[in-house]
This record gives sequence, structure tokens and C-alpha cells, in this order.
Amino acid sequence: MAQVVIYTTRFCPYCIHAKHLLDSKGVEYREIPVDGDPELRAQMAARAGSRTVPQIWIGERHVGGCDQLVALERSGQLDNLLAA
Repeated sequence: MAQVVIYTTRFCPYCIHAKHLLDSKGVEYREIPVDGDPELRAQMAARAGSRTVPQIWIGERHVGGCDQLVALERSGQLDNLLAA
């Protein structure tokens, strides 16, 4: 299974939703909280090209945020990415 990394903040509803989706699929992921850590958020932004959370990677592929993760699930592509 591909490694999943998700940058989050504690009270972000989109972060919570994305994690629930991953949890419902039994996916183990590395969560990187960026609350109150401007350097870590800057690293995330440099890597993702965006300062918003969540930012999600499956393997080396940057998926984007919660909306993009949900779209992958709805289109049936998420399981294939996770299995790679």
C-alpha cells in the first residue's frame, strides 16, 4: 500500500473529513499537524504550492485537499492509488 501523508490543523473540518475517509478505508497515514508551527506550514506550502490544509500525498503523488480526495473516491480511482 502506498504511503499516505496528510498535513492538517486540529480544528479544520476538511482535515477531519479527509481523515475519516481514510480511516473508513483502513488506510494508515502519517499526519503532520501544522498548527502553530509557521516553519512546518511553510515547508508544506513549498511542497504543495498551497498554504491551505489539508494537503495530501499518496506515495509521491500530491492529491491536493479534501475535495480532491473525495473526488478520487467518487470516481473509483482512490483504491487504485492506495494500492500502488
